[in-house]
Amino acid sequence: MLRTWWKESVIYQIYPRSFNDSNGDGIGDLRGIIEKLDYLKTLGIDILWLSPVFQSPNDDNGYDISDYRAIMSEFGTMADFDELLSGIHARGMKLVMDLVVNHSSDEHPWFQESRKSKDNPYRRYYHWQPKPPNNWLAFFGGNAWEYDEPTGEYYLHLFSKKQPDLNWENPALREEVYSLMRFWLDKGIDGFRMDVIPFISKRLDWPDIDPENFTEAVETIYANGPRLHEYLQEMNRKALSHYDVMTVGEAPGVPPRLANLYVGEGREELNMIFHFGHMFLDWGPKGKFDPKTWDLNEFKGVFNTWHQAIGERGWISIFLDNHDFPRLASRWGDDGLFRIESAKMLATLLLTMRGTPSIYQGSELGMTNVAFDRFDDYRDIETLNEYNQAKEKGADLDALLKIVHQVGRDNVRTPMQWDDSPNAGFTTAEEPWIKVNPNYRDINAKAVLADPNSIFYYYQRLLKLRKQTPALIYGDYEQIDEGSNWLYAYRRWDKDGEFYVYLNFSSEPQKGLPLPAGVKLQLFISNYEPDPSFRDTLRPWEARVYQIA
Repeated sequence: MLRTWWKESVIYQIYPRSFNDSNGDGIGDLRGIIEKLDYLKTLGIDILWLSPVFQSPNDDNGYDISDYRAIMSEFGTMADFDELLSGIHARGMKLVMDLVVNHSSDEHPWFQESRKSKDNPYRRYYHWQPKPPNNWLAFFGGNAWEYDEPTGEYYLHLFSKKQPDLNWENPALREEVYSLMRFWLDKGIDGFRMDVIPFISKRLDWPDIDPENFTEAVETIYANGPRLHEYLQEMNRKALSHYDVMTVGEAPGVPPRLANLYVGEGREELNMIFHFGHMFLDWGPKGKFDPKTWDLNEFKGVFNTWHQAIGERGWISIFLDNHDFPRLASRWGDDGLFRIESAKMLATLLLTMRGTPSIYQGSELGMTNVAFDRFDDYRDIETLNEYNQAKEKGADLDALLKIVHQVGRDNVRTPMQWDDSPNAGFTTAEEPWIKVNPNYRDINAKAVLADPNSIFYYYQRLLKLRKQTPALIYGDYEQIDEGSNWLYAYRRWDKDGEFYVYLNFSSEPQKGLPLPAGVKLQLFISNYEPDPSFRDTLRPWEARVYQIA
């Protein structure tokens, strides 16, 4: 297997709006990140991934870009960005930026020109139709085709109506994208995380979808379009291949069988993708606001299937939460009585799988979902659109609010909890852009840094051990628990080392570990104090990793 720095690194995602506010306006900013670089270096991460910091009207918190070569004024200046990049590199870390080129903002000059007339040179930068050619739905609710009065036609938007989809069929548009990529690469950034990259090639036969099975439509209609790999290879040839950088594609709708078309060695497309096999397990047929209970064996099956599909010639990034999904401790663990234990257990899973791990800001503190009691306290366009549609239909809004507590994206967008002072030390403003989670007085960076047994230091230990242990990076993997409904157990090994990982996904002590016979096991790391009397039993949410001595 090809060995390289981006396989051996660990990513830490920063959501700049919610990370740290340096100037007291209630909004996180670039200088706020600069202030915390030593904290991130102490944690032991290698790569910072910034969610978009480009100029944007913020309809979707920066994922609607109006100028790809400018910094959002709320976040600071280009001089601030240059100082941030320099500070990251000075500490031996790298910076990956968010590339959002499936769509732009409707306030981007390209779209402003495009909508002026049918023969405008920028018309073909977007998808225009005299009438909607299909019944496509937008991810944020409603129809994916929006009527635009100046020319009396409709444009496509798979997300917000203020996020028109770019037309990659147009070579001029593609050249614009490669040019803006080179602009940032020439500044010295270390790569891109590519937003919804499987969507850039559209099915121009415009087939209808089954609106009752939106999840299936994502894979079969929206993603993996006919010219996608042609575009990614061209992107690599004209921009990426000239730099020693890392690329990771956000890949909703990409099934395991297609993965190595994106990331296989020799394909010259992407280095890795974030797959969504596990992230949709609790979504019903109508999507995230139609939740269902997830099953541990399905969860394990996703990791098994992807490991087999990628094989020795591909690579993925491993993640359990990010800016679009609930907090990992709340979703996969127990954010009540066993918050600390389950957060550490999930960290063990994240950092002992084959793939480049991605940690979302606050996971190292054990931050949890938030349960605001009013829709007025939410800021996410997806949640607010769902609320408005439910209100129009006369649906049960109290029931919807409980679902939002479980699945809403603002669960991970509340401000980073730095200490127990007002607004968690995130800002000196009276009110931040979104309310702080009320549990910040107990869950914050100041508290975990003062506690040698905290989640933070457990992450720090795991990160250090992973870097020193090639078997946990490149080694093979097999599940060994035979379909348990509480235990996830697997083996990682290479020619230099062999490890057994045991994870209790329950709030009860569980007996009966499939320990290997005839070998001497040495405890490598655990989230509990070692106790020989528990040799064959895992305590609630216990993680235990053994090394063959």
